[in-house]
Amino acid sequence: MNDLQNPQALRDIVIVGGGSAGWMAAAALSKAVDTRRCRITLVESDEIGTVGVGEATIPPIRTFNQVLGIDEAEFMRRTQGSYKLGIQFVDWGRSGHSYFHPFGPHGLAFDLAPLHQYWLRSRQRLQLPPIDEYSMAWAIARRNRFARPVGDPRSVMSSFDYAYHFDAGLYARYLRELSEARGVRRVEGKIEQVTLQPENGHVASVQLVDGQVLAGDLFIDCSGFRGLLIEEALHTGYEDWTHWLPCDRALAVPCASVPGGFTPYTRSTAHAAGWQWRIPLQHRTGNGHVYCSRFISDDEAAATLMSRLDGQALAEPRLLRFTTGRRSLFWNRNVVALGLASGFMEPLESTSLHLIQSGISRLLALFPDRRMDALTRDEFNRIGIEEFERIRDFIILHYKLNDRPEPMWRACREMAVPESLQWKIDHFRRSGRLVSRGNDLFGPQSWLAVHMGQFNEPEGHDPLVDLRTVDADAMLERQRQAMAQTAESLPGHDHFVAEHCAARPVNV
Repeated sequence: MNDLQNPQALRDIVIVGGGSAGWMAAAALSKAVDTRRCRITLVESDEIGTVGVGEATIPPIRTFNQVLGIDEAEFMRRTQGSYKLGIQFVDWGRSGHSYFHPFGPHGLAFDLAPLHQYWLRSRQRLQLPPIDEYSMAWAIARRNRFARPVGDPRSVMSSFDYAYHFDAGLYARYLRELSEARGVRRVEGKIEQVTLQPENGHVASVQLVDGQVLAGDLFIDCSGFRGLLIEEALHTGYEDWTHWLPCDRALAVPCASVPGGFTPYTRSTAHAAGWQWRIPLQHRTGNGHVYCSRFISDDEAAATLMSRLDGQALAEPRLLRFTTGRRSLFWNRNVVALGLASGFMEPLESTSLHLIQSGISRLLALFPDRRMDALTRDEFNRIGIEEFERIRDFIILHYKLNDRPEPMWRACREMAVPESLQWKIDHFRRSGRLVSRGNDLFGPQSWLAVHMGQFNEPEGHDPLVDLRTVDADAMLERQRQAMAQTAESLPGHDHFVAEHCAARPVNV
């Protein structure tokens, strides 16, 4: 089967678990690897449910789909998808206040200093609107409009990005079709036993309840919170972050769509002991309540969620228990963990599917042979840990910056945060500077939105702007007006979806 010059080349890859993680891995690997040279087998059981709450995404998902050769309109139809321009945060900084985390910058850059530095200076003299008003993504989103961005950097229509909302179960089903068409073999069944190689502790094979044995050179653990290979077999260890991110449970429930509710953005609403998500799809709206069980009971959390749905509930709330954190290693011996098997980051900033995508991309960039070189594994883990921790810091920021009175929120406000985050908070509070020690998944516009939206008010601004000769007041106002006028001319989100990617009836 394998006639390559490298006798150590992989011959068998076994993916343990389906769902979004498993089928994203299968689709990407079968695109990158000739399945006639290296077999790819995915084992899953229809009896084991998937979590399936990651229905909101961030813009890199578009790149992932493009690499797989997926047509956007077909993907949207198959997954009951809608468009996403960012996240609206309601009641997070304090009750009665909201702000928007946009995909894309705040305004078009017009000088050496960032636009927000001129906004900080000008508002000392003028009654300026919130920084949200200089975001094209928000100008479009607040009007429930949508159009794709353009390439002309002079146009305000170039100053935003977008992602999707979609049904994660339908996405997995769609990717399964693509994967099987490219030679991925699906095996139905539950794993009963994992066999390790005695000489090095690598996973040699998994045995199913029916006795079937699946041997492999590389195993991808997509078995969810359980971590069947990475934890139960290899005892890798887990780093618990609940002292910074206290929520440990979630209730998820779909509800019927309502007129006017088909928004091109996700909504996150803070409650007394957690927060609620709202994700509009073509056929329904996804909802969930993420909360800390130390401050509210499951029944109270369910009542809070069910009383705040837009439309009629379409099912009973489903309870999920989790511990926020990460595996000590994402790649241990010959096992790579993806999705919930690698760790859990609450879906506040829609990073669940992105972390799967990122792990897959990292695996392809550091692809092994059967020797499982330790240097390669170490680099995979180094990059993955760094990414997890930077995303962690961004999510902690939402909890740390608050003026809410409830006990959970007071505890979050008073807690000590990682030094890497405190450093960013301090720099912004001093002069509105957005600093970074490397490549953050979330760029300056994202950090700016949360800092300002949750009242981390800078004491001053960048001194450079005081030495520039720029009519910033006029430029800020021209951009704000151009964004508002342009947004008014765009089609409604519902009309855009109906025209370009309306879903066909499906069994869900």
